[in-house]
Amino acid sequence: MNLSDLPTVPIYENVTFEKFRNEIYPLGQPAILKNYVSDWPIVKAASESTQNVIEYLKQRDTQKPIPVMYGPEDIQGQFFYSDNLQDLNFTKKPNSLSNTLSEIQSDPEGTIYIQSVPTSDILLGYDKENALDIVDASVQPRIWIGNRLTVQTHFDLSENIACVVAGRRRFTLFPPDQIKNLYIGPFEKTLAGPPISMVRLNNVDEDKYPNFKEALKYGMSAELRAGDAIYIPYFWWHHVESLEDFNILVNYWWSDMDPDMGSPFDALLHALITFRNMPDRQRKTWQDVFSHLVFQENGDAAAHLPKKSQGVLGEHTPEQRQHMRKNLVRALAYQAGIMPQS
Repeated sequence: MNLSDLPTVPIYENVTFEKFRNEIYPLGQPAILKNYVSDWPIVKAASESTQNVIEYLKQRDTQKPIPVMYGPEDIQGQFFYSDNLQDLNFTKKPNSLSNTLSEIQSDPEGTIYIQSVPTSDILLGYDKENALDIVDASVQPRIWIGNRLTVQTHFDLSENIACVVAGRRRFTLFPPDQIKNLYIGPFEKTLAGPPISMVRLNNVDEDKYPNFKEALKYGMSAELRAGDAIYIPYFWWHHVESLEDFNILVNYWWSDMDPDMGSPFDALLHALITFRNMPDRQRKTWQDVFSHLVFQENGDAAAHLPKKSQGVLGEHTPEQRQHMRKNLVRALAYQAGIMPQS
């Protein structure tokens, strides 16, 4: 199947803050926000010419060194692992924004990519000039700049608004539950943070990844032009292709979860240690326990207890969560041989 033949992500026009928060966001589905940032000064500069938007950026450059990804010509913009999965097929080295923009503009044989750099670090005044009212003002925008390249299918543990500033981008998206058909890659060595799908969408190895055809049944596609934005909900897998010789994207990650609750990813790592290799019968028992106590599939598991006696089964105060973490830290430190059992 051609990726562009997948069902199109729903398109919303004339999106306001209220429309996004009350109609789009509650659905938990990807959405194209058509022309949502077309009035940004940086988008207007890009609409005039590539040279204009490059000058716009260079005039605001703080000259702070930033990490830049460089891929050789033979990878054709497809950042990925080496054949043995022990190395990556690109290098990363520091450079300034202005120098990197000049390198991209010189039409290099390989691929150059500035990835996820906070705009406040490298662009003076940018954040005030190009504001997004959908998210809280405390959410830090990040900028992505490069030539023709592909970001492999991955997920973020955040809500995401991605705004195309220059060029075009094609997003291919899959819902979170398709993790079972996307063949997740290593956790320890990743391309840029989150684990990726090992399926190369530009050249699917159907013999190696036979279940991917099932994921395609739930896939969606979105092609965005400068001024468009896309909402990508929490943990939705997304594959991103930059389709022009010069492309800029600005995105906003945020979470409505209380940061005091900690990282689900950390809990996943602990669960992999503890549960995966249990005897089958014991593991199934704990699956039932988690379904009941953690995911509360049968309703409030502590409702039969008085509030004062619910303890960790009830609603947690910040102090209670901190006490639970301290107990967990002590247990893990003992298991890791860092400290004796108390």
